[in-house]
Amino acid sequence: MTEPITTAARPVHPVRQLLAASVGNAVEWYDWYAYTFLATYIADQVFPKSAGNSLVPLLSTFAVFAVGFFMRPVGGLLMGADRHGRRAALTVTILLMGCSSLLVGITPTYAAVGVLAPIVLVLARLLQGLSVGGEFAASTTFLVESAGPGRRGLFSSFQYVSTSIGQLIASGVAALLVSILAEGQMDGWGWRVPFLAGAVLSLVGFWIRQGAQETRAQRQERPGLFDALRQHPRQSLLICGITAGGTLAYYTWTSYLPTYAELNTDIDKSQALLAGTISLAFFALLQPVGGMLSDRFGRKPLLLFFGLGFALMSVPLLHTLTGSFGSLLLTQCAGMVLLTGFTSISAAVNAEVFPARVRAAGIGFPYSLTVALFGGTAPYMGTWFKEIGHSGLFPWYVAVLCLVSSAVYLRLPETAHRELDR
Repeated sequence: MTEPITTAARPVHPVRQLLAASVGNAVEWYDWYAYTFLATYIADQVFPKSAGNSLVPLLSTFAVFAVGFFMRPVGGLLMGADRHGRRAALTVTILLMGCSSLLVGITPTYAAVGVLAPIVLVLARLLQGLSVGGEFAASTTFLVESAGPGRRGLFSSFQYVSTSIGQLIASGVAALLVSILAEGQMDGWGWRVPFLAGAVLSLVGFWIRQGAQETRAQRQERPGLFDALRQHPRQSLLICGITAGGTLAYYTWTSYLPTYAELNTDIDKSQALLAGTISLAFFALLQPVGGMLSDRFGRKPLLLFFGLGFALMSVPLLHTLTGSFGSLLLTQCAGMVLLTGFTSISAAVNAEVFPARVRAAGIGFPYSLTVALFGGTAPYMGTWFKEIGHSGLFPWYVAVLCLVSSAVYLRLPETAHRELDR
């Protein structure tokens, strides 16, 4: 028999719990997105076009495409939030992200150490992917289990509030550095600053999380690594169905849409990025509203609002894009309203599917795998449709996948007012 884990009583400081999860999650995603915004500067130093070693372009491809998404399902499975407790997993993930951010910040250049430079960077991204995958699984369960009666949707919404804040801070820091540093300074050392700052912020998040309280309220046996998949295959598939349309819509509207507009209209790049930033801030403000609505009226109405809304409106919204700033901003904000029906409550919906004993791993692996398959590939699918001369098919791709998820939502039982298994 496996060793049992003893956990504390139900949390008595929900605001502190919310702060511990949200601040740490924002720091995690700040570190993750900083790499995205500064990738071109990193590539020039670590993956130079002039590199004679054939391993360099291979490692570059691996770092950009495989690492970020392959390691997230692994992190969701391995971080041990079910075996060792939510608080312990949250502590490990933020320290892991801090170490990986520091490693990116001190990565040597290709000119200094040759092929070792991309190897170090790939290792750092492996650790970041592992951390992000484990963070989502642990923070999702922690947030929902920390909520008081009738507040699981509200607490769930802070998953994407904090994610958006982290993304906005990373974007702002990168933009500030580019504006105040000369090009040579940014290429030489400026790109390292956000990662070194992220390592320090991770220590702040670690300190805050040290004051958090374990949320599992029962004495339970530690589950095996694959217990969630083996004992609850239907629920695992259900997480995939719930997530598929949502993750595609999320990555399309929050990350890819400015690029999609650039590819298909004559909008200026700076205007596209500004519209994306404004809409992301608007999106963050919407999340608690969606969470509170779901606590009052249920999860299914919001999920169907999202799924059917995108099934019906993806094509019209994306086809009405023009080269104007106002057109893009309106399209993004309209999509953000619909998207909130999914993002604000996805943590609560996922947590309500699994029993407490295997909740974190049960959510983490199928969720992250679905994100890798559909969310992470959204930019590539959009670009591929453009390359083959059928860019108009991408909105239909989004609509069809959201319709598939809507069919899953229709069959879901309403769980908003049920007692959460602990």
